[in-house]
Amino acid sequence: MTATFPTRTPQGVRKDLSADLSASITVFLIAMPLSLGIALATGAPLQAGLVAAAVGGIVAGRLGGAPLQVSGPAAGLTVVTAELIQRYGWRTTCAITVLAGVCQLGLAALRTARSALMVSPAIVHGMLAGIGVTIALAQLHIVLGGTPQSSAVANVLGLPAQLADLHPVALGISVLTLVVLLGWPRLPGRVGRGLRKVPAPLAAVATATAFAALAGLSLPRVDLPSWRSHALPEMPEGPVLGLIAAVLTITLVGSVESLLSSVATDKLIASERGTDNRPPRADLDRELRGQGAANIVSGALGGLPITGVAVRSVANVKSGAASRNSSMLHGMWVLLAAFLLVPLLDLIPLATLAALVMAVGVQMVSITHLRSVTRHREALVYGTTIVAVVLGGVLEGVAVGIAVAVALALHRLARTRITLERLDSGVHRVRARGQLTFLAVPRLSRVLNQIPHGAHAVVELDGSFMDHAAYETIQDWQQSHLAHGGSLEVTGRSGQAARITGADPAAAGKAGSPDRADGAGSTDGTADGIHGSGRGHDGRHAEGGHQGERSRRDRQRGTHQCCRPWTPWQNHCDHRATATCTATATAATMAAAAATDPEGGGPQDPSSAPRRRGAGQLANGISAFQRDTAPHVRDELARLAREGQRPSQLFITCADSRLVTSMITASGPGDLFTVRNVGNLVPLPGAESTDDSVAAAIEYAVDVLKVDSITVCGHSGCGAMQALLSSAPGVAVTPLRRWLRHGLPSLERMASRHHAWARIAGRLPADAVEQLCLTNVVQQLEHLRAHESVARRLAEGTLELHGMYFHVGEAQAYLLSEGEDFFDCRVFDTVGQHA
Repeated sequence: MTATFPTRTPQGVRKDLSADLSASITVFLIAMPLSLGIALATGAPLQAGLVAAAVGGIVAGRLGGAPLQVSGPAAGLTVVTAELIQRYGWRTTCAITVLAGVCQLGLAALRTARSALMVSPAIVHGMLAGIGVTIALAQLHIVLGGTPQSSAVANVLGLPAQLADLHPVALGISVLTLVVLLGWPRLPGRVGRGLRKVPAPLAAVATATAFAALAGLSLPRVDLPSWRSHALPEMPEGPVLGLIAAVLTITLVGSVESLLSSVATDKLIASERGTDNRPPRADLDRELRGQGAANIVSGALGGLPITGVAVRSVANVKSGAASRNSSMLHGMWVLLAAFLLVPLLDLIPLATLAALVMAVGVQMVSITHLRSVTRHREALVYGTTIVAVVLGGVLEGVAVGIAVAVALALHRLARTRITLERLDSGVHRVRARGQLTFLAVPRLSRVLNQIPHGAHAVVELDGSFMDHAAYETIQDWQQSHLAHGGSLEVTGRSGQAARITGADPAAAGKAGSPDRADGAGSTDGTADGIHGSGRGHDGRHAEGGHQGERSRRDRQRGTHQCCRPWTPWQNHCDHRATATCTATATAATMAAAAATDPEGGGPQDPSSAPRRRGAGQLANGISAFQRDTAPHVRDELARLAREGQRPSQLFITCADSRLVTSMITASGPGDLFTVRNVGNLVPLPGAESTDDSVAAAIEYAVDVLKVDSITVCGHSGCGAMQALLSSAPGVAVTPLRRWLRHGLPSLERMASRHHAWARIAGRLPADAVEQLCLTNVVQQLEHLRAHESVARRLAEGTLELHGMYFHVGEAQAYLLSEGEDFFDCRVFDTVGQHA
């Protein structure tokens, strides 16, 4: 069937255009003074800053991969550009800018831009905050009626003198600007609601400009330069190696700053907006291509080097920009202002623009970000990045932040606390907190050897990683301790432990020890070789017989390590084969007995064999559970029996036998309250004429068990969806057909042009069945919202709904994203191993 993507409505297009127009004016008002100031700081012609601002907005805005990022001349390149102008002259610097743009196009073709994603959020937020502090300090001098210094430190040191020499007129205009800027969004009443359609920055600038003009105040105003002496590039002159180094410096500094700004803009959009009004995420390789093209054009027209500018991008996002049109319009305003609006722009007081930019800078220091990095113990990285950006610049600050983040990560990896405690009961408890690497082996060995022979020990491993050296140390000590008559328990973070006794190896093997084949035989270098990672499997029985018969049998058949949590399921497969072999052997024995026993009465009724075979398979599976799994989960089930069930989630899925909910969600007893039916359907309230079981389960889970979330999980190759697609009128009504009518709304949704399609991230549905399976999940979530108990909890904000799709053939799970993508489709995103 053909995919039909809904088009945007005219109302939506007009709304986006209005938002982009408003944001572009705000960014334009910020870009004009900043572009001129950066040009002045580098020693370039002032009009070069305007050229770079216009080209950055139009060319990079159109071709770049970050829709809401604004490009132009940036402070991060000021020092580099100033040095090049001083060494080679302005016209040669323009040629260097062109060559740097060509190099950026080459890097984009090699797809090297993704390395920017390695940056920690603490570094990104610290970079934004540092830029905000730097901008606010510089603009504060203009607000007070003075002139900003060359650096943030100089601006701080010059504040006392500036405060002693206040200019009341400039300060008054700045205060008026800030009052209008902050108070405009809070205007009350119907009139205020109409006035608020005008963006606050525009209202603030217009009000302050009009007041200054009408009052005849004398204060510095905008002064656009002349274009008569504008210089264009010339062929580079100078040492070849020096020119190559200059090109590479502009390329690397500009590329890194642009990509970091793209990542920061994406994170800002994610934190400020819901999924329903977000633009597509940044395509970093495309962004690098856009920056390269913009630098080529800017250099050729005599402009400064261009990079993504975090300050303007943040202002663009906070001003409500909806698409890349905002950046392009801002470039057009710069271009028009430079030629046509000189008399009008000359009326704007610099103090007004300074107050506006200072407010934006202050907003970049987010308390929310500070709380977030503090909660994740990255305040040191955040604070160091801010200080480094303020003192040294953007690129230097990011480099320092990365160095601190790497050092902190290495410190956390190497830091391990190992303690030994003797309890009143005589048990020796060893606690290892942190990652067990070879660096911790001396301390680990010293602590373990302090435990007396013959004592009972409990070893608690609270970490997610164990290298081979630490693993061998624990294994060697374990064997020695057991050999001397001791006993031990090895536990994980959940605290569940299995008694480890120094039993005779042979006896242990004969007794069918519950130790799994991944005990001593694991060499994967993780803590899972000692204790498991799933509920009910954290404890491990380990004994002198961990090389017993069962472990040898598992290794001989090539047990794959990734299936260790599913040993009972593997055993089920083995038992099925064993049952078949046993049935065959039994039939042969009976046939031989019938042939040799004259009183045997002939062969038995063969019709009973399949029943015995099925019963035998069931009995074997139960026996495997009692032998292999029950010892590990008995304590947990006993606790649940005492305390009652408290699942966190209602899981509604299909009855398909290939869908093992506990396997694909890594859950255990007490985690999921599961409802399974044909087609994972949720009948609408009032439609269950013959079956209230689903509604009853929903009511019980939501109102009695107080679950936190409900998940509807579909899967590939669903027979119910195939039946819906192939249903024809006139077919006899059966119980299955009556039940499947609850899936008809999904079929109608898929055929409708008024509903968003559903697809998997990165591709379209493989066929109509998969399309219906995905659409059905979305539709059943809508049915859930119609249930009174669910609607009430959603309104209270105490319940979440999730959609999930499991591709059986790929063993891949997908989660439904919250909003719609660029094509108005509901998207199921891949859930990776490190989600």
